[in-house]
Amino acid sequence: GFMEKIDGVIRHACVSYKEFPAHVDEEVTMKGMIHRIREMTGFAFVIIRTAREVVQCVYSPDFSDYRMDEKVVEGCAVKLTGKIVKDQTREDRYEMQIHNIEVLSTPAEQMPVVINKKQLDNIPLDLNLNLRPVTLRNPKERAVFKIQEGIARGFRDFLFSQNFTEIRTPKINAQGAEGGANIFKLDYFGKQVFLAQSPQFYKQMLVPVYERVFEVGPVFRAEHHDTSRHLNEYVSMDFEMGFIDSFYDIMNMETGALKYIMELLKTQYAEELALLNVDLPVIEQIPFVKFMDAKEIITKKYKKKITDYRDFEPEEEQILGKWAKQEFGSDFLFVTHYPSEKRPFYAMDDPEDPKYTLSFDLLFRGIEITTGGQRIHDYNEQVAKMRARGMNPDDFEGYLMAHKYGMPPHGGLGLGLERITMHLLGFKNVRNASMFPRDINRVTP
Repeated sequence: GFMEKIDGVIRHACVSYKEFPAHVDEEVTMKGMIHRIREMTGFAFVIIRTAREVVQCVYSPDFSDYRMDEKVVEGCAVKLTGKIVKDQTREDRYEMQIHNIEVLSTPAEQMPVVINKKQLDNIPLDLNLNLRPVTLRNPKERAVFKIQEGIARGFRDFLFSQNFTEIRTPKINAQGAEGGANIFKLDYFGKQVFLAQSPQFYKQMLVPVYERVFEVGPVFRAEHHDTSRHLNEYVSMDFEMGFIDSFYDIMNMETGALKYIMELLKTQYAEELALLNVDLPVIEQIPFVKFMDAKEIITKKYKKKITDYRDFEPEEEQILGKWAKQEFGSDFLFVTHYPSEKRPFYAMDDPEDPKYTLSFDLLFRGIEITTGGQRIHDYNEQVAKMRARGMNPDDFEGYLMAHKYGMPPHGGLGLGLERITMHLLGFKNVRNASMFPRDINRVTP
């Protein structure tokens, strides 16, 4: 019998707003959702929401024989035909004079909240998250995740340009990479396993395979925090690189990635940046300071009394952020050589002073967004450090197999996608930077 075939060639019968200038005075077709209808005297504005834009169309009985009826409501999916004209009131804008509207689907109910204003009208965050399938349709809300796409895309594109291999590691594991209490236990056919806190072990194992690897994927932290900065599932952007001369190579790679990300956002995401009024950082270079020197700056220059010499309090990070901006005009600051007791068992100690590690954090506008450093690559050294910490090397057989059979000097880092998005956009709550956040109280929608 006669068979037709699908050829995979994508044909565009419909135009997007970007193509309007090329079609002035022509009749074209466009598809989208009715975002808003504004009735005026003798005519109406029909605002159409497409994948990335909000497009103004004008309905008037003068334009054609078509008559709009009560079937055409906000929330309808429609196919419009009409003539493209220059917008009379706004410079360099175009609109469609409607000749016909074909309704493709009709909502069963009216919107529970108003989503067709510039931003969601001061609705509480909790309600916003409960109504996520609807609230994400608001142009400002969805712009957040377009920018988030740009950050992850920039990270991937840059690392591909530096010969990294993209990997996908398991999220169900026999033991936790970070250890500690914040690990989710899972019943796995009657035995206990854990959700991945980080791809750490796997990315290290893959360094002798590919030299440079990265992953953008979910990680799980069973933190009982109900704070504005913690999620129980978030997206970690991780990389690990072999044959490093020092951990400064890792910092340099991250600096390159961040420069690339900012440039990509500027060129490819300009509409979203404008919509959200984003203050995009300019990165030329990123200053770095040693952990103990940073503590000294905090006490001497900013007269703050320090209670903990193992880590920074949020307020201290903010002081360092201010200092980096004043001193170097930089939104970013690396802090290096963190104390050993605050770093994981795989962190390499500084041979010059083993109380400290060859590791770093990156602060962005005074908030930590990255932890990274050089790892131990020598098998005996790694086993010794595990034993010194009261760990049993037999529990880590798969991981240590990599060390046992030869590892180059290596290191890497992890960068929280939601956290960098949050601080780039100036949010007070990380949930605003997660499409469907998972926290101590929320696993829906």
